[in-house]
Parts: sequence; structure tokens; C-alpha cells
Amino acid sequence: MDRLAFTAMASINERRLLREQLNNELANVSTVGFKKSFDNAMVAVKAAGDGFDTRIQPFIEKMNTVSLEPGLLMATGNKMDIAMQDKTVMGIQAPDGTLAFTRRGDLQLNSSGVLQNGSMHPVLSEQGGPITIPAGFEVQITKDGDVYARNPVQPVQEPPVNVGKIMLRDASQISLMRRPDTLFTPYPEFRTGNGDFASGGKNPQLVPGALEASNVNPITAMVKLIDFSRSFETQVRTIKEAKSLDEAGSSMLKAR
Repeated sequence: MDRLAFTAMASINERRLLREQLNNELANVSTVGFKKSFDNAMVAVKAAGDGFDTRIQPFIEKMNTVSLEPGLLMATGNKMDIAMQDKTVMGIQAPDGTLAFTRRGDLQLNSSGVLQNGSMHPVLSEQGGPITIPAGFEVQITKDGDVYARNPVQPVQEPPVNVGKIMLRDASQISLMRRPDTLFTPYPEFRTGNGDFASGGKNPQLVPGALEASNVNPITAMVKLIDFSRSFETQVRTIKEAKSLDEAGSSMLKAR
């Protein structure tokens, strides 16, 4: 009966990753531009070590690919808000100074006039540097990612000044993985030297004045969490039953 208890306990230990994934998704249901990843699948593998070759152990196959399925589009009317269409991603500067990508488009200006998103990550231009807006200037962003700034004291007929173009990439032909800081980066086979990747065949487009909600379905996540809880209870009952059967077998041997 030790093998039955061992298999059930191994299943509990492996499925803890599923619980962490579901908790992370539920915690980010209201996060702008959040994307699911870390899909898991339970498989059976041969247990390594001493013993018979027929001993099988459950194992979680982990997939770190980011799902770029679009979330609900929310119109805000804010000129600084942008939502990315299709599989478009935006280049930003990660906390470690490297290039990373995101779908979070709630943009704002920091105290230095640098354009950044709601996670305080500076937005990068096609040239690779942060986009800076002069103090007091009004900002307008086009669907192609061009950023214009206009001095409100100037006459209305004066055209705004193009201060940069947001780094946008079409990720429809590659796979992105999640970094430890939750940002996106291409898989090594698609990555160039600086962490960038070749944009796909589609023209990256934005929706100004709107934000993209998380693509996590809270109902689906809750159902999965309930299923996980029931599976956990089943595995615990299996371990208890194995203990009872083992004790019954020992009692029979003592009686003889």
C-alpha cells in the first residue's frame, strides 16, 4: 500500500503548481492587459530509482507560453490610454534595464516627462530609447503608435510635434514566454541580440482612448479551482484508505 500512498502524495505535490497558477490568474482578473500563461498538463512518467520498472509517477508538464488572446476592450476616452489589436505587443524598459514587452497600455508621464505604463515601465521608441514629453505639453497617440506633443499655449492651427514612435511588434508568428518580472520576452529561437524579435506580417495597430482587460475568464478559473479542491480531497482520502488497508493487513498477519 506504500506505492498507492506514494502515487497519491506525488499527485498532490505536482498539482500545487496548478493551484498557484489559478491563484495568480484570479488575482489578476482586473489587471489591465494581463495575459494567461503557465498552462499545465498532468502526465504519467516512470519513477526513477530502485524498484520495478513498472512504477509510474504523476508529473506536471509546464508550458510558459503567453496567451495573447484579446481581452475585453474598454473605452475610456483618455488620450493616454491605448489598447493593442490582434497579437501586437509594446516594447518597454524592464526594471533591469533590458528590453521586454507588454500589453498594458494605461500610459502616463512621470515627474521627468518620460512616457510609462501603469506598472511604471518606460515606453520605448523604435530607436530603443524612452519617449520624453516636454513639461505641460498635450499628448496624442495615433493608431500606428506615433506620439505627438503640442504646446497648449500655441495657436490651434500650429501642428503638433512628433516626439517618437512607440515600439510595436506583431507576435502572431512567434511565441512569447513570461519573464520572472511578469513581462514578456520571445523564446530564444526567435530572439535577436538585444531581446527584440522580427515583427510578423501584420501591421501592429493600436486603439487610442481604450484599454484591454485581462483575458482571464473568472468563471472558468473558479471552476478549475473547485475541481482542484475536489481532486485534492480525493487524493487525501486515497492516502487514508491506503493506511486503513495497510493496518487491516497487519492485523490479519498478527492474528495468524
